[in-house]
Amino acid sequence: MAASKVVLITNATSYVGPAAVQRLTQDGAQVVAQSSQFAEEETRTAFAQRHPQALPIASSDPATLVQAATSRFGRLDCVISNDDAPAIKAAVADADLGDFRTGLEAMLVAPFALAKAAIPVMQAQGAGRIVLITSAAPLRGLTNYCMYAAARGGANALVLSMARELAPHNILVNAIAPNYVANPTYFPETLLADETARAKIERNIPLGRLGTSAEVGALVSFYAIGDCGFVTGHVTPVAGGWA
Repeated sequence: MAASKVVLITNATSYVGPAAVQRLTQDGAQVVAQSSQFAEEETRTAFAQRHPQALPIASSDPATLVQAATSRFGRLDCVISNDDAPAIKAAVADADLGDFRTGLEAMLVAPFALAKAAIPVMQAQGAGRIVLITSAAPLRGLTNYCMYAAARGGANALVLSMARELAPHNILVNAIAPNYVANPTYFPETLLADETARAKIERNIPLGRLGTSAEVGALVSFYAIGDCGFVTGHVTPVAGGWA
């Protein structure tokens, strides 16, 4: 894994962002890390001290992020759309269309926009990688979570089509689809501290345990900067056999 690889990741302080940044920097990547939390100087400074190889940026505008990466490092090898949004539980008959539209914007439009901004740079370089962090939920379906599963399923489908479209440009496109991974975005610590609730959750997982964010981070690094130059168009579940 070359130290010169430049990776841009969105929402770096949430979902699998912290574990992904940790593993990417450990594996030698230069990381442009986006988070709205970096608008606060104290948070931005603390992050930069923990990760000297990372450039923290608060802006969420895809064009601004791509420009920041290329201006600082001269290239952009991979973009990771690490998109999280509430998994709102609601029957279709009771669902709020505003919630549905908000979820689609966060989990489907956002990764599309990031890819759209990065592709011209990667085409000019003759290579690049795009990784979407999605969910395994739409691979099986979840009762009363149609809005969430539809948005994530759209992102998974986006990967399959982009991979075909961009393969002639040597741009690899893959998705990492977690479920039942212990991170505070979807499994708050208070929930997991409840032994009865945790046991009920773990009964759904063939491996009999929740996954860790570090396990997802390892796969993120593999797809982003690892030796996988002949792998594209995959939606890879990280779900302990559930998917």
